[in-house]
Amino acid sequence: MCSSDLDASRLIAAVQQEYVVRYGGQDGTPVDPAEFTPPAGLFLVGYDQGEPVASGGWRSHGTDAEIKRMYVAPAARNRGLARQLLAELERTAAVAGHRRIILESGSAQPEAVALYRSSGYTPIPPFGHYAAARGAVHLGKELPQDLPNTSAAAAGTSLSPGFPRFPGVMGVVMRR
Repeated sequence: MCSSDLDASRLIAAVQQEYVVRYGGQDGTPVDPAEFTPPAGLFLVGYDQGEPVASGGWRSHGTDAEIKRMYVAPAARNRGLARQLLAELERTAAVAGHRRIILESGSAQPEAVALYRSSGYTPIPPFGHYAAARGAVHLGKELPQDLPNTSAAAAGTSLSPGFPRFPGVMGVVMRR
């Protein structure tokens, strides 16, 4: 296992712990890491001065891409990293040919819901593991279809000009 895999695992464990605090239990949605392997999906880990501070991915859900495990460590919040990561997930999903990006969140995550809504996400019919769950929030956004058809996984990517390009085992790893 490479260091980016370990970092992703640590960030996923941290977001699961955040779900325990906010909801009383971990996210029970079945997730297979293979679903995030390009071209069917992508998982990103963002680094700040060598420390893993952000993660998130998308997996194919029919013609849609579904966002999973979006997280920014508490010490790195309120710096725009979540918005940058979200934009990169949207861009790479569009380049992969998805027409829409969807997600499940919850009323106990008002910061996340506010981020998504301010980024153009609107309510969609419930789907997935929490389709009938009380407090579940299901959002989606149409993706642009006029992006160049380049492989983000092959070319590398960056969240901003300050993030160099590094391909990673679970997708693209971003460093700052």
